[in-house]
Amino acid sequence: MAVYLFTGQPGSGKTTLAKKLQFWLQTDKKNWRKSVFHIDENQTEHPFEVALYLDKYGNDVVLSLISPNREIRENFKSKSKVIEIYCQSKKMRNQSVVENYEPPIDFFVDLDTSDSIDITFNKLIKIIS
Repeated sequence: MAVYLFTGQPGSGKTTLAKKLQFWLQTDKKNWRKSVFHIDENQTEHPFEVALYLDKYGNDVVLSLISPNREIRENFKSKSKVIEIYCQSKKMRNQSVVENYEPPIDFFVDLDTSDSIDITFNKLIKIIS
């Protein structure tokens, strides 16, 4: 089981890619998982704690969070098998910028989301498979 943490600025494609990954994990015959949960920014006050709980009981978890503080993300990553996916785009999508966002510096997938969602998702699958 794994926890996939999509992080980045608003409008970078985190939630769209996270939902696509959740669907892929639930339907791809070669990589099929029974229980895959998606936690988004606005669903719970404590997304990391919920993700760790679900992971502990054998579920895959896909998170899509801005989560600006690098130290908090690194602490979370130290507690489980977490694949951090940093989404960044050269194309701004009419979203505000979180000024205090700290990009990851260690052990993460750097994903340029400037291309179409399908192209970007295919790149992601090649990287994490």
